[in-house]
Amino acid sequence: MTALVELSTAELRSLHEQLTADYDALVKRGLHLDITRGKPSAAQLDLSNELLELPGEHDYRDAAGTDLRNYGNTQGITELRALFSDVLRVPVPQLLALGNSSLTVMHDIVAQAMLHGLPESERPWSREETVSFLCPVPGYDRHFAVTEHLGIRMIPVPMTDAGPDVAEVERLLAEDPTIRGMWCVPVHSNPTGAIYSEEVARALVSLPAASDFRIFWDNAYVVHHLTDDVPEPIDILSLAAEAGNPNRVLVFASTSKITYPGAGVAFFGSSPENVSWFLSHSAVQSIGPDKINQLRHVRFLKDAQGVADHMLKHREIIAPKFAEVEEVLRRRLAPYEAATWTSPSGGYFVSLDVHDGCAARAVALAAQAGIAVTPAGSTYPYHRDPRDANIRIAPTMPPLSELVEAMEGLCTAVLLAEVERLVGVAD
Repeated sequence: MTALVELSTAELRSLHEQLTADYDALVKRGLHLDITRGKPSAAQLDLSNELLELPGEHDYRDAAGTDLRNYGNTQGITELRALFSDVLRVPVPQLLALGNSSLTVMHDIVAQAMLHGLPESERPWSREETVSFLCPVPGYDRHFAVTEHLGIRMIPVPMTDAGPDVAEVERLLAEDPTIRGMWCVPVHSNPTGAIYSEEVARALVSLPAASDFRIFWDNAYVVHHLTDDVPEPIDILSLAAEAGNPNRVLVFASTSKITYPGAGVAFFGSSPENVSWFLSHSAVQSIGPDKINQLRHVRFLKDAQGVADHMLKHREIIAPKFAEVEEVLRRRLAPYEAATWTSPSGGYFVSLDVHDGCAARAVALAAQAGIAVTPAGSTYPYHRDPRDANIRIAPTMPPLSELVEAMEGLCTAVLLAEVERLVGVAD
């Protein structure tokens, strides 16, 4: 086939007629398919059903003999912190095991900084005229929702295959003293699947910045691999300490996509000073996390190797889904040079870039055909993709047959949107 942009007007009009007929037939099928959010499938959730029987009627004490049914231990149980200390490369004394949501912890830390300031802050962030965050794009929409909700200005930073564009980060930090934070998903980044290099990580912790500048290092997909090429976790806290900025990085993770979303455990790690600061504020909110849930996770996962073995079971379920997404995109869009996309080695998403100006139309066409896709622009601050090109695909939730149907329909919508634009057909 020939690239769409190389087709003659007559050829485009003929293709438009064909695609319109294909699309009309798609609509008539009355589909109800959803590839919007990165949720585990029912088969993945079944992998953790043993949790529902743990820790057992008379098995509610930790290794020290503490009765975990009661209040207390705001740091979380030591056994679980030790287990994930190895996974996250955070020393046990600097790692907290908390509630079920790492996003909640991130939100609370930003909110506490707004209310009270961080250890180095001259005043609470809310008393600054402007507070800004750097936002690698395309990026995680829920990160952007936190900062937008709290009135923080967001500044897009382009992503590369090795992480954010360091030169652009350096330029912005040098020019804009209002920048106080930066969102990062360092392993299998949402949605591109990029893996930060150690060189990029070293640069981010070393660049001159405001004394209370923080990197929100969201290691959400640190063990969520799709191939045997497993990246070595970066010891980001040690790199920050070596650079003379020990307080710069705040590390987050959770078991949400390891065991049960909504019934997992969140983790927070940082420098001793940052951890003490966090505990001083969280103590007002809570007298302790759900330690029984933490204990059942220790009993279920056992150790770092147990986590790795469990994640291999996840991989067996979802890797074929990512392979099918790749197959459909190659078969349907590549011959027309209609899009580019990522082929991630882990994580939960595929990032699809269609022709400029066509993403919103393609998503709308898919929706009209009963295929729900993450709204165009969601991977950018304020939902504003300047190219209107990026679409995030979440393959994990639907059964394989439904995923293939959704991808076939989405490809039809993408091609129709692009041909409409090329031939000047009104929406």
